[in-house]
Order: sequence, then structure tokens, then C-alpha cells
Amino acid sequence: MPIPMGQIDGMPVSSPYFPRPPARYRGMRAQTVLFQADPNRVADLLPECLAPAPDGACAAIGVDAPWSSHYGAFQAIVVAAGCRFEGQAGFYVVVQYVNSRGSIPAGREIWGTPKVWADMRVEQAERVMATTASVGGVDIAAVRSTAHRPCEPADLPDLTPMWRLKVIPRADGHGLDVLQLVSGGRQGADTVVHVSRAGDGVVEFRPSPVFDVMGLEPREFTGAFYAESDFTEDFGVVDRDFLKEPWEG
Repeated sequence: MPIPMGQIDGMPVSSPYFPRPPARYRGMRAQTVLFQADPNRVADLLPECLAPAPDGACAAIGVDAPWSSHYGAFQAIVVAAGCRFEGQAGFYVVVQYVNSRGSIPAGREIWGTPKVWADMRVEQAERVMATTASVGGVDIAAVRSTAHRPCEPADLPDLTPMWRLKVIPRADGHGLDVLQLVSGGRQGADTVVHVSRAGDGVVEFRPSPVFDVMGLEPREFTGAFYAESDFTEDFGVVDRDFLKEPWEG
């Protein structure tokens, strides 16, 4: 029998490449370095519906996921810029470098996360944790931090909402099928933080002919945090569908 249209939720339609959320993560290690960049240069990397944070606040997150129910083990660097949407403060994901083939289409097709493939390294050199992304054998982004100070889970930075601009062009080349501002994916109430620490950190970006984020070159570092946690990631929220509610500026 043909596959009922109402039961199709991914591609290939007979066996979607990635499972639907929720996805479970265990032992997720994340180091977050907060920094400030030039707001004028940050604006160059934002869609016009978002205004950069006045102080140029940004964040880079080095992720080491040893186990996930949907994507296995992977590592990533998330680069996010502080911004405002219609008066609400949040962060916008400029790019996510990741070495998980399954999570790339899931992230792009469900939440609109701008995931791109990169080779990843996670290293511990004495008290410094380093997460590095490289493309074509060249390092293009690195997050390095310490975790020598105690902190409570409540002291970890809140980077929500973390927006993505989900864009899918029409197959005939005439315009777009999807243009949505999405915050996601949501973490479930079952989140457990096993370790929370604070310290100092730095972020380094190098020029790249593609996925260039040199506009976020740090001019001041404002803190670093480390966490190990278990959580469930669910679907996100469509905060604005620009094809239904066009942006008027």
C-alpha cells in the first residue's frame, strides 16, 4: 500500500534519515565563553528583523555529547550573537560547526539551525578545556576555558530564547517555502545539572572563505562557564512566520 500522506514526516519518506524529537542526552559537557564584539559588525551577520545587543554581547559554546538517543556521540561549536526581537532580548545562532551527519539535516529541517560539517577536536590540557573546529584541515574556530571556580546551576548563563532563521527555498526557484524565526529546541523539565563551574575563557576565529564569522571578533571576554547535564530536547517554537506576517521594519 502507498504511504499515507498524513504519516509522512521526513525524507526519505519510506524511512526518514533522522527520528523526530524528543531526543535524550546524557552527560552533555558544555563550555560557554561570553564575550563582546563590535555591535556594528554583529549587525552585519543578523537578519534585519533582529537588532544587535547594544554592548555587542555574544557567546561561543563548545559541546561534547558522549551519548544521545538520536545522533550518537558528537562534538560542536555554537556561535551566537546577542540581539533583540520586537523588544525581547535573546541570542541568534550565527553558525553551528558539528561533526554529526545525522544532526545536520535534523537541525536544519526541524529548527532551522545553521549547522555545517566540520572536523572537531575536544582536548583537556591541564586545567584548560579546548574545543576546535576545522574545515579542510584548517582550524577556523576555537573555544578554550577553565572551570576552576565553583558556581551553582542557577548561575549558569541563560541564553534563551536562542533564535534561528529557518529558510527553505521553493524548488522552482521562485521565492521561499519557509521563512520563520524559530526558538528551539526546548529542554524538558527533566533536566539535571550534575556539574556546574565557572572560570575564564577565550574564543578565537580565523578567516574562512565560507561560514566566516570574523565580524564577531572578540574585543573583551566577560566570563566562562562549564556544565555537565542530562536533558531532553523537544521541538521548538515558531515566534514569527514571515510569509504569513511579512516584516515591515
